[in-house]
Amino acid sequence: MAILQVENLKKIYTTRFGGNKVQALSNVTFSVEKGEYVAIMGESGSGKTTLLNILAALDRPTGGKVFLEGRELSAIKESEMATFRRENLGFVFQEFNLLDTFSIRDNILLPLVLNGEKPSELEPKLQPIAEKLGIADLLGKFPYEVSGGQKQRTAVARALITNPKLILADEPTGALDSKSTDELLRVFRQINEMGQTILMVTHSTKAASHASRVLFIRDGEVFHQIYRGDCTNEQLYQKISDTLTLLTTGGEQR
Repeated sequence: MAILQVENLKKIYTTRFGGNKVQALSNVTFSVEKGEYVAIMGESGSGKTTLLNILAALDRPTGGKVFLEGRELSAIKESEMATFRRENLGFVFQEFNLLDTFSIRDNILLPLVLNGEKPSELEPKLQPIAEKLGIADLLGKFPYEVSGGQKQRTAVARALITNPKLILADEPTGALDSKSTDELLRVFRQINEMGQTILMVTHSTKAASHASRVLFIRDGEVFHQIYRGDCTNEQLYQKISDTLTLLTTGGEQR
């Protein structure tokens, strides 16, 4: 069952000076099944960030439609949009986006507080996620007191706390060292195996090689996709590398 459907998505920007039009997305169509782990790759300027912003309901398309569990995003009123995001989407960003004046506990619980949940309901939701992500002993600390990997696991916990339909991850390993990257990718695989749907935009071949499917964007369109199948991470890594070579050289995928 498709949890996310993207149909003929187009996005055209008009530059501030001169009124020139720039087509960031030209005809993007794909779907994501419930429980899938999908990575999106492409060169800078290929349209990945624009696509992610539209999927996150932070931007609206010029044409085409996006459906999350059958609900069209562009039909949601602006006054309802923030609540819709909190209740349906979880976000993991490259720069963590944690509040330094909030403890790790309060950063994770923030989406629930914004949703107006009762204080008595917060701790029972927090502890299982904190333990699963290995940060239960850090809840009283502040972001500036923990490592980059621990910050990112905090961000993942914050994304998971509302039990979202879809996790959107924007370059989640971009600010991490090799060890922290490995830890985060293990976490992503673990939560995906538990049924969480993940869509990740990344430049990292290593990060993408942990997904179950990889979509490649070129010139605002889906250029190619690779399914994991029976591939190991190493085999998928090689397939991704070969496709990226085609992207950069302008070759045609067969």
